[in-house]
Amino acid sequence: MSGPDVAVRTMVVWCLDWPVVGAGVAPDEPAMVMEGNRVVAASPAARALGVQRGLRRREAQRRCPQGELIIRDPAREARAFEAVVGAVEAFTPRIEITRPGRCAFATRGPSRYFGGDDALADQVAQRVGEVLDGRTVCRVGVADGPFAAGLAARAPEAATTGRCVVPAGATPDFLAPLPITTLERPELTDVWLRLGLRRLGDLAGLASADVLGRFGSTGLAAHRLARGLDEQPPDARQPPPDMEVSVALDPPLDRVDQAAFVARTMAEQLHARLRHDGLACLRVAVEAETEHGETLVRLWRHEGALSAGAMADRVRWQLDGWLNAAPAVRPSGPLIRLALVPDQVVPATGRQLGFWGGESAADERAARALARVQGLLDPDAVRVPERRGGRGAGDDIELVSLAAVDLTERSVFPVDRQVVDAPWPGRVPRPVPALVHPDPPPAKVVDAQGEPVMVTGRGLASGAPRSLSVDDGPWLEVEVWAGPWLIDERWWDPRRHRRRARFQVVTSDGAARLLNLEAGQWTVEASYD
Repeated sequence: MSGPDVAVRTMVVWCLDWPVVGAGVAPDEPAMVMEGNRVVAASPAARALGVQRGLRRREAQRRCPQGELIIRDPAREARAFEAVVGAVEAFTPRIEITRPGRCAFATRGPSRYFGGDDALADQVAQRVGEVLDGRTVCRVGVADGPFAAGLAARAPEAATTGRCVVPAGATPDFLAPLPITTLERPELTDVWLRLGLRRLGDLAGLASADVLGRFGSTGLAAHRLARGLDEQPPDARQPPPDMEVSVALDPPLDRVDQAAFVARTMAEQLHARLRHDGLACLRVAVEAETEHGETLVRLWRHEGALSAGAMADRVRWQLDGWLNAAPAVRPSGPLIRLALVPDQVVPATGRQLGFWGGESAADERAARALARVQGLLDPDAVRVPERRGGRGAGDDIELVSLAAVDLTERSVFPVDRQVVDAPWPGRVPRPVPALVHPDPPPAKVVDAQGEPVMVTGRGLASGAPRSLSVDDGPWLEVEVWAGPWLIDERWWDPRRHRRRARFQVVTSDGAARLLNLEAGQWTVEASYD
């Protein structure tokens, strides 16, 4: 069966806690993988102590002080995941990697050969389990379309038996009772919740034309997912032959850094060709050929369109997985050819350029300079600011890796605009501080009688701040002050509850500071220009 309203039967193989597994941590060891100063994965031992994804570093350390903090390394994760992909490759050669720890493939051919979806799922789970050797668990989901298959891998049945197979044609019924927030598109789901659409079945029951007219192409794509269809209708057109970018490597290369440098140039060329034709790449094939005639192919998919940087990162991860694999599966010789093939393309949605005609030359030079520094040092060595939102001076802006940014699109992912622009009661009014101290120095604040200034439970200061001493330094006269601004966060969680008050002061030396009072202790949280 084929057509625009039939999803491709898909199997998703999901390995839990892969950032932790890729770091070589045993399940019984408490450890947390950090990215952007937040927890992105935790070992079972750390989760048992209350560590969750999304926690800030300080809070995670408070809950699990004995836990090891590990900086996330996508290349390391991809290199470790290559063994799992190799195990799945015994069932089908065309495997699509969404991210390290999760891969998928169409089951039509393999299912017929191995005796049906259930038998295939059992064999894949067994084979991957042998490769994992107890480091983590594998869950397999089969359904119509990769979206539903991914949810099937997370279903309670998969948690119990290791697999969940949704019968062909029953995917809409499987998706219908799931909450609409499963779509992970807050800009749409928040509106739908206010309209009374609580579950995917509620959205699927709407007419496609109505959804398109009210919510546009983004809403229509979500509507298709809720109906158990592919996000994009199948396109019978094949990418033109000249879209492929390949390079003959002379002399042959057997080092990841050398091949990755070539791959970045290839990714930029491919992205430029696609952009020239008004296309965006959703899935790219990384092909390599060795001097002994071996041909290696891997498919990589991104949740959105692949930028040049995203392509280059995935090529580097894949080359790292191939060239640094175990001797039994490593290529027998150096690489003599490398190619990037856009395996799935869609019309580019475009972007709104600047009012005066697009990007300036300075913007382009800055982007090239950052990419150059990233290539010379390390993909994670260059960081750029991202708005996060929060009440504290250090919560609103966070530095993230340049690999998470598409400078040509002027956007940083992931950004939840609703969270960033939330009211955040207790936030200090503008202007924002120019310097946020990573280790706030201690301070002392006294009133005219020399008594320490405190704040009552009702938010009243015991006296007007008159003098300030920072880190046991000289006393400075407080000329102007404002506050207190009270913050009472997470009162429902005894372990994460914080109650504090903040003041803005200008002292006799001309400096303006943001002071923080918590548990009877004063600190200098930030400074103003």
